Amino acid sequence: MLIKIPSVANKGLETIKVDVEVNLANKGLPGFEIVGLPDKAVDESKERVRTAIISSDIDFPQKKITVNMAPADVPKEGSMYDLPIALGILSSVLEFPIPQKSLFLGELSFDGSLRHTKGAFLMALFAKEFGFTNLYVPKDSANEAAAIKGIKVFPVENLVQICQHFLKQEEIFPVDYKEVEEENLAPVEFDMKEVLGQEQAKRAVEIAAAGGHNLIMVGSPGSGKTMLARALPGILPPLNDAESLEVTKIYSAAGGIPPGGSLITRRQFRSPHHTASLAGLVGGGSKPQPGEISLAHRGVLFLDEFNEFPRSIMEALRQPLEDGYLTISRSKQRVVYPADFMLVASANPCPCGFAMHPKKTCTCGPNQISKYQKRISGPILDRIDLHISVMPVDTAEFSDNQKNSEFLEPSAKIKERVIEAREKQKARFADETIFSNSQMKNTHVKKYCKLSKDVEAILTQAAQKFQLSARSYMKMIKVARTIADLDNSDEIQINHMAEALQYKPKSYESA
Repeated sequence: MLIKIPSVANKGLETIKVDVEVNLANKGLPGFEIVGLPDKAVDESKERVRTAIISSDIDFPQKKITVNMAPADVPKEGSMYDLPIALGILSSVLEFPIPQKSLFLGELSFDGSLRHTKGAFLMALFAKEFGFTNLYVPKDSANEAAAIKGIKVFPVENLVQICQHFLKQEEIFPVDYKEVEEENLAPVEFDMKEVLGQEQAKRAVEIAAAGGHNLIMVGSPGSGKTMLARALPGILPPLNDAESLEVTKIYSAAGGIPPGGSLITRRQFRSPHHTASLAGLVGGGSKPQPGEISLAHRGVLFLDEFNEFPRSIMEALRQPLEDGYLTISRSKQRVVYPADFMLVASANPCPCGFAMHPKKTCTCGPNQISKYQKRISGPILDRIDLHISVMPVDTAEFSDNQKNSEFLEPSAKIKERVIEAREKQKARFADETIFSNSQMKNTHVKKYCKLSKDVEAILTQAAQKFQLSARSYMKMIKVARTIADLDNSDEIQINHMAEALQYKPKSYESA
């Protein structure tokens, strides 16, 4: 007897339909085989399914069981096929029909219960697009799938429950989507009012947040670079609906949505250590998975001690910084992951860190400093919009700030201005496929950032004096546009461009 159970397979963020064909034959020796390019986890489904059915007090059929996963030329990965395989067997044994326009996904435990399984959100998107009306997924994955409206998501706890549902003995009711409360999310590490001094650096961080610009901070150890970066999530605007959908797809594919999780509405802050591997940062492996770059999509990728990262990792940032996506190619597979993030980097000016310190003496030789600084290539620096020097805070100023800390501006106040600026950009780019000023291409700059003769003269003069590249020239216009948005100005004024030029690309020697 042949039973077909519809499921899906994920290739990166692309989802395709997979028919799990289960055939129980009376002829031949009893056995259990899975074909259709299964990986090790899929092949091990045989033991999980067998044990789960027996643990559910259901007699496992002593027949020749063959499972084919069609199309047979597409690799099948993971434990998500346990439920459809088990249902194919149980449908034949208990004689219940499989409902039409339904998809099934879930990993089985030995006791017959279903475990949280990645990919439920991607399956729900696929179901919505191709007309499937019912999803049967583990209970812990149901809320993730229920975020997509227009489909019924049935939360399954164990095999006995779903069999009783199909036998019309005990009904499983579809689950309603429930948003995860903001207070249940991880808190932001620092508030901006905790950063004492560093007013210019705070301003640069605000501009970066308002326009989605890349930022590099160069300064001596202890000057507050890391604290500023970790306070940044507290002033970032929430994801809009389209951005939230993109980010949730990536985390669903990577298994990053926890049990009971929902749509991701907060911009992610990823901070990999400089010992991270290339595959860990960029993504990849024999079965390409999203790396830190893609997990930071629409959020922040913070690279502390930027000079300490291997050159190969730094250069791997070129394509995503320019294009907003990255392509991972393997001999058997090619996937494209979104990677449009804010790069925030911090760096020391030299190996000892004190080349820019006003009081401490640098112990590094000129060759050491030059070699250390050249670890960050010119093309990477040219792709960063805002360059700032973070000087150590004087002890007297530090003490004064502590005494007057109640007058320092909190993150919540800065966030209001950032959100207002983003709303202006949302209205400006309503007919475009971009969300922020940093995403503008040259055509967008010409259309939305028209400069007066005086403003253009200042920019041209600065470009010639400081030998700005064409890319940096356009980035200065984008930064000035963001400063104007923060100033609630429809036009880019001279003061906006003058401030933007303070953050122009520079070498450490001129920092």
